[in-house]
Amino acid sequence: MDKLTFQNTDKVYYHDRLMAATFLRLISSKVHPNHITIFRIIATPFVTLLLYFGFYEIGFIAFLVTAFSDVLDGSLARTRNQITEWGKVYDPLADKFLIACMIFVIVIKTISPLASIMIIGLEIIIVIAAWKRKTEGRVIQANLWGKIKMLLQVLGVSVLLLAIIFSWPMLLAYASGMLYLAILFGIISLLTHGV
Repeated sequence: MDKLTFQNTDKVYYHDRLMAATFLRLISSKVHPNHITIFRIIATPFVTLLLYFGFYEIGFIAFLVTAFSDVLDGSLARTRNQITEWGKVYDPLADKFLIACMIFVIVIKTISPLASIMIIGLEIIIVIAAWKRKTEGRVIQANLWGKIKMLLQVLGVSVLLLAIIFSWPMLLAYASGMLYLAILFGIISLLTHGV
């Protein structure tokens, strides 16, 4: 991992304060946000394999833990003043890796190949746009629209997994709606130059 260079930030959100008062108290000061991002990158293939082989109950729990690590590392970085250039690049890439794997394992066969192609295509465009901004020396960072997109993607996949686990086909429409809404917020995020 690159040398850590911490940066000051004044953007501490309401949910960051809530996280600092609850879950972040359980995290040692030796654990940095980038460690949690690395955990997400390493955990994603295991979550993917669980779901691929049909272990949906444990896969669902593993997915929630892995997705929740995104909230943890972001809140940890902002509340402990540990935002790094490495984290700005790899945190959103870890999110995209997790969601892309979920698309390939369950969304493509249960919701729609078209929705899957749109989600993956949009994520690739966002990564390319962010890389281009970085090579031009401009700041890359997540914005509100990107955060909403990620939340909708996580909720969509979670509802989809619940539909599979409990055999509730009516939930497929909700999952589909959330994922299509995530596409809309992804486009807004792209147009406002975030990741």
